[in-house]
Amino acid sequence: MEKDASHVGPWNEDFNPFSFSLTFGNPNRAIGGGALESTKNFTIDNEKRLSDYIEELDLNQEGEALMDSSECRPWGMGEGGFGSVYRGKLAHGQEIAVKRLSKTSKQGISELMNEVGLVAKLQHRNLVSVLGGCTQGEERMLVYEYMANSSLDHFIFDPTQRKFLKWRKLYEIIMGISRGLLYLHPDSKLTIIHRDLKTSNILLDSELTPKISDFGLAHIFEGGHSTVTTKRIVGTVGYMSPEYAANGLLSLKYDVFSFGVIVLEILSGIRNNNFYHPDHDRNLLGQAWRLWKEGRTVEFMDVNLDLATIPSELLRCLQVGLLCVQKLPKDRPPTMSSVVFMLSNESITLAHPKKPEFTEQGLEFPGYNNNSMTITLLEARN
Repeated sequence: MEKDASHVGPWNEDFNPFSFSLTFGNPNRAIGGGALESTKNFTIDNEKRLSDYIEELDLNQEGEALMDSSECRPWGMGEGGFGSVYRGKLAHGQEIAVKRLSKTSKQGISELMNEVGLVAKLQHRNLVSVLGGCTQGEERMLVYEYMANSSLDHFIFDPTQRKFLKWRKLYEIIMGISRGLLYLHPDSKLTIIHRDLKTSNILLDSELTPKISDFGLAHIFEGGHSTVTTKRIVGTVGYMSPEYAANGLLSLKYDVFSFGVIVLEILSGIRNNNFYHPDHDRNLLGQAWRLWKEGRTVEFMDVNLDLATIPSELLRCLQVGLLCVQKLPKDRPPTMSSVVFMLSNESITLAHPKKPEFTEQGLEFPGYNNNSMTITLLEARN
């Protein structure tokens, strides 16, 4: 069954306005296609509310049931705290990814508007391009460029898929993520904190090039400021920096910490919050540091890499990852520029990381799927 989700506008002035269609139900049917009864085009003006341009889309009960059924799951590209991502196709044949926000998400519309206003200003090889978005009736959708290989977590945490990632490709993915963050922090001229960097928000194209996605929680620093204290704690358990989770202190070092967690997960093939050892370390960060300290780093690396000796690039990645997850912000690399420089230059000597002390975060919210669910905590602070 095909449903018209038209009235979608792009932000790129060189890109013609478009509409798109989705196929829900039988996954063996082609995505998209079919004649649209009517199409109305809009160009999104970032100074106005997105909903000002959108007419109501009528989805009947049958369409809703099919959309939520397991039959469409093979076309689902991912699922997070704000909804699911589906595969679609534009009228001229371009494949797209459509993020359909959950109707139960309290922050859905605000995150949508945040992403609309922000991503339109960002262009980088390691950031996902957003083509358009729409609000129609109760529907809230964003339209992205299609990523053929889904998200990073589907590769590094799946034993079957993991075998396709050799150590050189893992290194390239780590470098790509670091360059994307470098662009967000100083190079985009906006000073942006992503605030929800995790493996499920790193998408992979047909060449396995990593692209950072999902900017709904991103924060822009203005007026030369680089630190802010917030009462609203948002993010994903296991990737939040200690100072932010405990006190709401938000800075660029938040993303540095999240990046370090991702590096350690990439190298080990283990989720931070899924790690368990009966005798010691509460999480993956502590295990990584212990094995690095004892000179047993080969035991930390994913067995699928089949490494008798560890390439110097990966050893450097491990040490930089440990530096990024230090408890105190002052002990982490000062900027993502420093991180990129340390990762790509073997001639410099790296500092010795201290033992990560932030080891109990994953135990605080046992009811959540910690690596895919974005959470919001409200705490009163002076």
